[in-house]
Amino acid sequence: MACKQPSSRPAFAAKARGFRRSCGVTYPAYNVPVKRLTLLVLSSLAPLAAHGQVNATSDYLSRMDGDGDGRISLAEYQDWMSYAFDAMDRNRDGVLTPDELPGGKGKPVTRDEYRARIAATFNKQDVNRDGSLGARELAAPPQ
Repeated sequence: MACKQPSSRPAFAAKARGFRRSCGVTYPAYNVPVKRLTLLVLSSLAPLAAHGQVNATSDYLSRMDGDGDGRISLAEYQDWMSYAFDAMDRNRDGVLTPDELPGGKGKPVTRDEYRARIAATFNKQDVNRDGSLGARELAAPPQ
């Protein structure tokens, strides 16, 4: 469908500034590398979407609570929070090498080290020190 609206500026002027004109409207001229970068970023987020969107503490609690007792144990917490490690470990060798880490820098991190960090966060959130997280503890930031 051809646009029949007159344009007040010539199309070549918009192109020269990195924009394209269509039906009297000027749009940025996206090139192929930008589109590929956008697709790469969006596709890298796909593994994180596997857990689905969680909108409330009760959603987290119900999804993390594997045994359905209404409390989150350390093992349940570590299993749930390990999705980030799994998403970054591209070669599935159980070690995050510098090229797999955000920013491409840092020392390698093993799965056990990662789970120990998660356990430390769990212990900070477990305010009443009963070995599990309830809805209030889960919603509160680590102390």
